Amino acid sequence: MSDAVHAYTVRLELVDEPGELLRALEPIADNGGNLLSIFHERGNLTPRGHIPVEVDLEATPDRFDVIVEALRDAGVNVVQAGTERYSEEVTVVLTGHLVDTDLSDTLSRIQDCGQASVADVSLSAPDGTDEVSAARIRLVAQQGGVERAVATVREVADEKSLQVIAPLAGGDA
Repeated sequence: MSDAVHAYTVRLELVDEPGELLRALEPIADNGGNLLSIFHERGNLTPRGHIPVEVDLEATPDRFDVIVEALRDAGVNVVQAGTERYSEEVTVVLTGHLVDTDLSDTLSRIQDCGQASVADVSLSAPDGTDEVSAARIRLVAQQGGVERAVATVREVADEKSLQVIAPLAGGDA
């Protein structure tokens, strides 16, 4: 069972200095972790004045324990490690004035719902950022969390007059 690869989340706090993100990622790569996503937002600081970083990665349970220990040995502040395992994934598309309505805020609010992590974002603004744009957002969620995450996306979109294209739930019927 220890050979099975699982998805894990590690929450870190980094000092806002050049090279800190790379320094935090090296123990993951050096110990066999496979990066799934990195959520790093410089404009958002923790109470200690550091930058919060969420790293989703795949590893065997044994390698994950080694990775967390290696991060701490490297002096990286590990706030939380491995308590959330993402087992579901959903992709939604938002359209509208995404830049004018603060895409960063939209992503943070989705992330803050506690049910999902933003794994990937792709923005398309063919007519410039002042016009209507579209964003494809891939979310990874805890077991049973997709529904709540999509509901949060819809709530935020309604507030900001954005349109949501999301997959239908219960596709077995």
